[in-house]
Amino acid sequence: MRKWFLSAVVFGVMLRPATGQDAASIHLVEQAPAAISKIAPGVFLVDFGRVAFGNLSLTTRNLTTSGAITVRFGEALKNGRVDTRPPGSVRYAEVKVVPAGAATMIVSPPADARNTRAPAVLTPASFGVLTPFRWVEVEGWPTALHADQIRRRAAFDSTWVDDAATFHSSDPMLDKIWDLCHYSIKATTFAGVFVDGDRERLAYEADAYLTQLSYYAGDADPRIVRATFDHLMKFSTWPSEWAPQMVFMAYADWMQTGDTAWLAAHYEGLKTKLLDERIGPDGLVMSTPKLIRHGDIVDWPGPERDGYVFTRINTVVNAFRLRALEEMSELAVALGKKKEAAKFSEQERTAQAAFQEKLFDPARGLYRDGVGTDHASLHANLFPLAFGLVPADERSRVARWLAGRGMAGSVYAAQYLLEGLFENGEDASALALMTAPGDRSWRHMVESGATITWEAWDQKYKPNQDWNHAWGAAPANLLPRFVLGAQPLTPGWGRALIQPHPGTMTNVEGRMPTPRGELSMSWRQEKHFTLTLTLPAGMTAKIELPAQEGSSEVWVGGAPVKAHREGQWWTLEKDLSGTVTIEER
Repeated sequence: MRKWFLSAVVFGVMLRPATGQDAASIHLVEQAPAAISKIAPGVFLVDFGRVAFGNLSLTTRNLTTSGAITVRFGEALKNGRVDTRPPGSVRYAEVKVVPAGAATMIVSPPADARNTRAPAVLTPASFGVLTPFRWVEVEGWPTALHADQIRRRAAFDSTWVDDAATFHSSDPMLDKIWDLCHYSIKATTFAGVFVDGDRERLAYEADAYLTQLSYYAGDADPRIVRATFDHLMKFSTWPSEWAPQMVFMAYADWMQTGDTAWLAAHYEGLKTKLLDERIGPDGLVMSTPKLIRHGDIVDWPGPERDGYVFTRINTVVNAFRLRALEEMSELAVALGKKKEAAKFSEQERTAQAAFQEKLFDPARGLYRDGVGTDHASLHANLFPLAFGLVPADERSRVARWLAGRGMAGSVYAAQYLLEGLFENGEDASALALMTAPGDRSWRHMVESGATITWEAWDQKYKPNQDWNHAWGAAPANLLPRFVLGAQPLTPGWGRALIQPHPGTMTNVEGRMPTPRGELSMSWRQEKHFTLTLTLPAGMTAKIELPAQEGSSEVWVGGAPVKAHREGQWWTLEKDLSGTVTIEER
């Protein structure tokens, strides 16, 4: 490990070039330590409680030393000290500074050439070099180190409000998982666009879409989402399935904001993300040998693919295109482009027919990995289920099969796996996977002491992983969308869907920001199911309650209302608004 010797005067200069990009607004927040302890003569360990991207401010006024002070930044501890040789891409940095009479010093770690130069997404030069860290060792401090003498300058999105979203449930572990994932989204806004983590600090489409879903569960402001979208339109990446996720991002923005002006300005660019150049006569996406080797991703890292067999016609790649075509048709309708909407719908119908004929095995009720193989992996089935491609009468069987396979994919694929389970009657299984013992769940991250989600389930599954990867934070959006149970039903949240998926839990309460204001709700699942809901002005909601055994009617505000049973749900025939209490009887 190289050691760096810098005097205080160095920290007043720009340490890297300006960003030159239209990033969302980020700012530095000064944070006091959570704890300081003396661990050796002249050595202090400072704990900031959670990892954040930043650097330090040291107050050195009246410090009686002319020697160098060593500052060590770390994400990990080992034997009670900052780990100077952490695994993979877990961060450690060391710098020596000489106060030289300065009253206050900005102490930054040395720049990492890999993530502080193009093509990495750069942070403002005026901030100084940023690194993710929770712990700091200060060695050579001549007196006691007090909390008012050291501050972390942490970089965050300036629109984020910590308590704009909350989640509390009858499961303490689930609450810890939500807190970990929710904070992970805040902490990884440091670059002004969504990046993949600290190792590269690059924007990738899949990372960005998953982060967008969780960001909107915590902050209704679209600026950082749109800055990320614009960045990716200029600097796209190579994986086959990543391009269609730009359509997913635009669709999610439209559902969140209802803003057709922004959509219209980006619509033409979305047409380039449909993999049209790879379409065969049957409407399916085809892969060349080169794309099979380096393009078709399915999941990442490679060992997380559940033995996926890659062929010229890949089930997962085609599932992404089908989902993108469906959403493009809806976006075209929103912009009044009826002919283009019809074209996208026809392309989807043609490809959907071939997809079912060539890739679905009716004898097993499962999808093959591709044409030319009978192998049926987790991934060949989770993506079609999440995207609504599985025939309606087969969905429950596919969902049960997926639930029985367990978490046989990565933290990236888990977003889609759990969506499919929640949407198809397997909410108890989805929650059990989040909190499962072993090393393939968010419980494992919590119990390992993570304060930002990891890139992979464990170091052994990706030895070079970083510990600050927002694509691992799926529960930040899954828990409010499905367990609390609130999603936009029409663009801009004019009409919401309130549909809790309780699993085996007895109660949940929380709130979430929307473009129309705060939505708050709570529910209890005891002998009967009871839900209390407060909607912001200008929003109505379709209400669907999980039907309890023995329930025969639904009451609102102490009086019965018209409702009908649809499968596992009681559906109210009229939308509600304002503050209401709904109960099954």
